[in-house]
Amino acid sequence: MPGSWKEIAAKKRAALLDSIPEEWRIPANILPPESQLDVTAFPQKSGWFTAEELEITNSSATVLLKRLRSGKYSSEQVTKAFCKRASAAHQLTNCLSETLFDLALRTARTLDEHLATTGQPIGPLHGLPISIKDNFQVRGTDATLGFSSLVGKPSPFNSTLVDLLLAAGAIVYVKTNVPTAMMIAETVNNVFGRTLNPRNRKLTSGGSSGGESALIAFGGSCLGVGSDIGGSLRIPAACTGLWTLRPSAGRFPTAKTRSGLAGQEAVMSVNGPLAPDLATIATYSQKVVELSPWLDDPKCLPIPWRKVDVSKKLKIGVLWDDDVVLPTPPIRRALQLAVDKLRRAGHDIVEWKSEGMHERAARLIARMFVSDGGKSVRALLAPTREPFRPEMRSYEDAAELGVYNMWQIHLERNDLQSKYLDRWNAAGLDAILCPTAPYAAVEHDKFRYVGYTCVYNCLDYSAVSFPTGLRVDKQVDGFSAEDQTRETRNEFDQKTKDEYNVEAIDGQPINLQLVARRLEEEKVLAMAEKVSDALKA
Repeated sequence: MPGSWKEIAAKKRAALLDSIPEEWRIPANILPPESQLDVTAFPQKSGWFTAEELEITNSSATVLLKRLRSGKYSSEQVTKAFCKRASAAHQLTNCLSETLFDLALRTARTLDEHLATTGQPIGPLHGLPISIKDNFQVRGTDATLGFSSLVGKPSPFNSTLVDLLLAAGAIVYVKTNVPTAMMIAETVNNVFGRTLNPRNRKLTSGGSSGGESALIAFGGSCLGVGSDIGGSLRIPAACTGLWTLRPSAGRFPTAKTRSGLAGQEAVMSVNGPLAPDLATIATYSQKVVELSPWLDDPKCLPIPWRKVDVSKKLKIGVLWDDDVVLPTPPIRRALQLAVDKLRRAGHDIVEWKSEGMHERAARLIARMFVSDGGKSVRALLAPTREPFRPEMRSYEDAAELGVYNMWQIHLERNDLQSKYLDRWNAAGLDAILCPTAPYAAVEHDKFRYVGYTCVYNCLDYSAVSFPTGLRVDKQVDGFSAEDQTRETRNEFDQKTKDEYNVEAIDGQPINLQLVARRLEEEKVLAMAEKVSDALKA
């Protein structure tokens, strides 16, 4: 029999900390106290990082790629700098699940030798450190998904995306924490514990790619890869003020990645990039597609990266409210400002109503996830007698649907997809602008509602979560008298109203979401640039 889950988890956490070299451990005399909520300024202000390390880790991926190709930076220099900053990020936010420092530095030296000998880079991502979510397999390391039963079971192979990134010259140096089974909108599990938001450690970094978002927001990565099945890229991006792309299924390779709900394909999990800037998101997306991943992943679609010329005048539908949960004041303020600026920039803005479709999609997805009666999760908990976390109650209580009932869900999903597309086409939309979530950020254990993101997983639409440049302001984002007296619609709406704490989230970035139709990744990125330009005007 294996040891108790608590014992296994404690040993894994200790091993993770021990894998950080002494030289990258924050000296006790400069370690920020737990009471210091915002730790994002630590690298700049601590005096612990050299000027070169700061210059490297404060640079965007697109800038680093140019400097690595030119030889201004060696790959080893860049990799060491990001390994150190990622180590600091973990010590302050608990964002990592695996360190791959030895592998990363060996790879970096090989890349440097190749460039020095041949004068040519290995590939389009030559020398660039990229962080990856825990579910990506790296030969010789665990991919636990937060389950104690998967600790100490290193993968014998790489995920397809990992092989492609390495072949393109990228360096994989850390894996990042996820919630149990990657099915919680906050990043917490029984093995590694909770990941904290570096902008305010009393707030969540989101989930399930919350280890990635915390690492990137701290500056421990300039580009990370996460996954999304109900909002798992867009929610962490929104909680930390980052950019991300949720692609349609088939654009990026998913083969050989680990899933907490293996075999569930009623709604497909996809992966995509997270970064502080749009240019990095666009560069990564194009470079991955140009690697022809459909030759390695049978579920990838053979669609080359396409050049798109979007109209100067976009027709954008604005979803103010999905009629399930009313967005909180900062989200409504950001959406109104975005609409005003887009109109001034000459874009055609029209109202877009949910007409019950968003609530229907959320209910469908909720049924899809527990259609096996929670057996997938229970099977991963059972070997070590690990308990269900409270956030996984719906999986613990679920009843298996059976094949016939599952097929009926597929029919409902297909019908919803058809009707939503018909409405979209009839309206002649280029995009939908809407909240990523009803909140800008929330305290731990208070992320209640994923309906604004999961609807587009059900539809399999391309979507970008992006920072608006606005921040929560407690002076203007408190509840109005109307907010305080309004009648709530359901338990999610009531919880959102009851738990709204503008004091706790004061100063946090505000994201919105831009959505295009299925397989319109190039278009949604181009439109996101136009929206961002309008917001900056």
